[in-house]
Amino acid sequence: MNLPVPGLFRGPKTLSIMPTYACPAACEHCASMSHPKARENLALQAMLSAIDQAKALGFYNVVFTGGEATLRWRDLLAAIRHASGLGFPVRLVSNAHWAVSVKSADRRLDALLEAGLTEINYSTGDEHARFVPLERVVEGCLAAVRRRLKAWVMVELRAARAVTAASVTGHPRIAALAPEDRALIEIVESPWMPLDPGLLEDYPPGVAADNHNFKSFRVCSNVLQTYTIQADGRVGACCGIGMRQIPELSVATVDQPDFLSRAVEAAEGDFLKLWLHYLGPERVLAWAAARDPSIRWEGMYAHHCQACARIYRDEAVRRLVREHYEEMIAEVLQAAWLDEHHVPSQSRGMAERRRACAQA
Repeated sequence: MNLPVPGLFRGPKTLSIMPTYACPAACEHCASMSHPKARENLALQAMLSAIDQAKALGFYNVVFTGGEATLRWRDLLAAIRHASGLGFPVRLVSNAHWAVSVKSADRRLDALLEAGLTEINYSTGDEHARFVPLERVVEGCLAAVRRRLKAWVMVELRAARAVTAASVTGHPRIAALAPEDRALIEIVESPWMPLDPGLLEDYPPGVAADNHNFKSFRVCSNVLQTYTIQADGRVGACCGIGMRQIPELSVATVDQPDFLSRAVEAAEGDFLKLWLHYLGPERVLAWAAARDPSIRWEGMYAHHCQACARIYRDEAVRRLVREHYEEMIAEVLQAAWLDEHHVPSQSRGMAERRRACAQA
């Protein structure tokens, strides 16, 4: 399904780096299949090379994730320092296992900020909290607030759970903050998904996609936008959730010359990835089910990545995509043109008109 459209995607690109698959937590259905016994580690030189290539290709920012990236502490600081030195905004995704006290949280945040970190994301929820107490996430948030650093907290969303956005914001130490300090902590709930598209999670009503709400689901911005250097040296063409179980999402390896530009070229030349990016996996499933009513999908998926896994791993869906994708070329390219050309040009025109009015 190659449909080479050089430079079609014009949005900002993110370089995501997984220094290790190891993690002190062993969450069930971990999106990156990380656990305490994982031994895959990405060489520091590969991280630095990826950052250099991202700079040459005009990428916007660099994200360190995992696994738990802080387990590679010295290499993590060196890589953050290198990215910051090249002018990149730098984000870290962590479970805050290191924030065992005020002193340890402050020491870690100071080192990260000195290296050039500009944003921190914490992950928590019922699964994470089995291994990393919520109190450590709170400690990490408070350390960020003391340094006027924005802290994002991603909370697992499922129907039955103890850890919620409300339980984080209502934590006595966070609730006691002044309003301007609480504003530095942003809580986002994200559906917790099994990696297997055949296993279904129980979500609150209206969260899973169906024929009534799927058009309101956001498209998959991560395919084409995020390129992930994985701990085993593969380069993925998305954010990394479930990617290790979908071979088609790994499009290069770090032992290849110019591996990042190879990855971009391979991803942007794959029509299914264009389809996923501009219309979203839920629309692909709805399209497939309209042609084969035996394909059930409604009310099953609340997370893009589980719907995406269904597309890549269900042979009935794969066959329909292979045999009938040409039906969708015009619609996908139209959506791409709107996203990449028409809407931005309209926005620039409006901005120019506002500036002209202001100067009149």
